[in-house]
Amino acid sequence: MKTMTAAMTTDRTTVAELRAGGEVDGPFACSRKDRLTARSGASYLALELRDRTGAIPARIFRDADFMAGKFDRGDLVRVAGSVERFRDELQIEVRSIARVEAEGLDPGDFLPVAYRDMEELDGFLEHLSREVYDADHRRLLEAVLSDPELREELRRAPCTRGGHHAYLGGLIEHTVAVATLALETCALHPRLDSDLLVTAAILHDIGKIGEFDLGAEITLSSEGALLGHLTLGQQMISERATALGSFPPHKLLALLHCVLGHHGPDGLPGKRFRSPEALALYRCNALDAAVKGALEHGLS
Repeated sequence: MKTMTAAMTTDRTTVAELRAGGEVDGPFACSRKDRLTARSGASYLALELRDRTGAIPARIFRDADFMAGKFDRGDLVRVAGSVERFRDELQIEVRSIARVEAEGLDPGDFLPVAYRDMEELDGFLEHLSREVYDADHRRLLEAVLSDPELREELRRAPCTRGGHHAYLGGLIEHTVAVATLALETCALHPRLDSDLLVTAAILHDIGKIGEFDLGAEITLSSEGALLGHLTLGQQMISERATALGSFPPHKLLALLHCVLGHHGPDGLPGKRFRSPEALALYRCNALDAAVKGALEHGLS
């Protein structure tokens, strides 16, 4: 997953801090760009500028066609202009605008971020990994979670672009929820292999750390567009297991079967689950995704 680098040290005015009569000069994400025609027949640009605190409409009336060539929807842009009130809403009248490089900017300044505390979620993840007692599964989880770079990407990544948990930190929030459901399911059904199911729950979406690029928007990376997170996850888990040197092949196959089937049996050979653990993971994943989606977007 490609991200912007460390945050700029200079202060910036957020959307939530904008007031009528104030001036704007700073970076925003351009989340909408439309070329419209005024009643006078002159063309102008209608924009939406966004950061993590909200969004505000913006208009470009002067040199609109020239300005339009300096940036695209989805770009990070530096905007100079004034804040005005129009029809009881704030908007920015833009004097100048241009695309800026992501270098030195933090995606957390422009993308939605989880409300949950990341340290708390990280602690839950550690607790859940300690509920795995099989030595092989435990070593595999330790190999994954002890990687500082991977762990930071896990904390940073969204879970989707526009569905459930579509914000920074969404992946670890969803992972903790699914693993918690898996652990509780094992308590209700003790014949399940809890070590396999909880390990699969913790690793089921690990491929998503390579599926997205983070900038002005959450977009698919090249790997995400061409392979998807199921294949990426299979590769990552297989590589980590191989690096351990002695991970039993039959345990790896059982784990990958769960991971590859967590969206349902259609992607599996014969379009059927070969273990109750794979079925359980599918149901736990679907439950959290559906409930979170309903809370965020309503019932369809």
